[in-house]
Amino acid sequence: MVRVTSTDRRAALRAGAGLVAGGAFAGACSTSGSASGPSSGAPPGPPSSVPSGSPSFGPSAPTSPRAAPAPRAFPGQPAQITHGPRGRPRVALTFHGQGEPALAETLLGEAERHGARVTVLAVGTWLDAHPGLARRILDGGHDLGNHTHRHLDINAMPEARARAEIEECALRLKRLTGSVGTWFRPSRTARASPLVERLARAAGYPHVLSYDVDSLDFTSPGATAVTANVLREVRDGSVVSLHFGYADTVAALPAVLDGLTRRGLRAVTTTELIG
Repeated sequence: MVRVTSTDRRAALRAGAGLVAGGAFAGACSTSGSASGPSSGAPPGPPSSVPSGSPSFGPSAPTSPRAAPAPRAFPGQPAQITHGPRGRPRVALTFHGQGEPALAETLLGEAERHGARVTVLAVGTWLDAHPGLARRILDGGHDLGNHTHRHLDINAMPEARARAEIEECALRLKRLTGSVGTWFRPSRTARASPLVERLARAAGYPHVLSYDVDSLDFTSPGATAVTANVLREVRDGSVVSLHFGYADTVAALPAVLDGLTRRGLRAVTTTELIG
């Protein structure tokens, strides 16, 4: 593993993170399956801000007159999508939504300054703790989706628990935005099991969203390594896995976006990438 340097730490702080690299705020995902690209392992995510199984929501987010997009079926696409069309110079930067909200705000702002749109797969307990971020993401023109309620190993769960993980997050998204979100991504794995794939479809998600480029940012390797991991593997149509909650990611994002621009690649939402 590459060590986080003092330069990376200063860069993250300048970006407004307020945390040192490697702060364990985000729920990193391990991959027990494999996408059509690099796979990764990860330690358990952080304790939830809301007790598991809590029946209550946090405060309501401000309402918006614009209706949130609903999931779409894309004819010709597989049930589990790992990348978009290879013949168009577009990529999707997808963020696992959990962790310190200030880092999320900084990442969203940086993407918007570069004219980029991203996809955020939110954890349900994170939405409970920070409900206003759901509308913040949508109002920035980004995709918002479901990354399970508590960010546990969903492929290892019995059917009833796995269904609850998907449906509880979907319920929170529906309450906050009027939609269950545009995408579902399973937690702690790159690919959903056949059971989880079926449960996601029953919850209203025609496709499971995987990825073909893993930034490995949850391992806190330093901003330079995060940037290199992305730019080494990315190409037309790539779906990149990143995380909110890590200062390395905040520090790396400007260089990642600049690198994409130099290659003529545009960062768009996953809906734009696939559509």
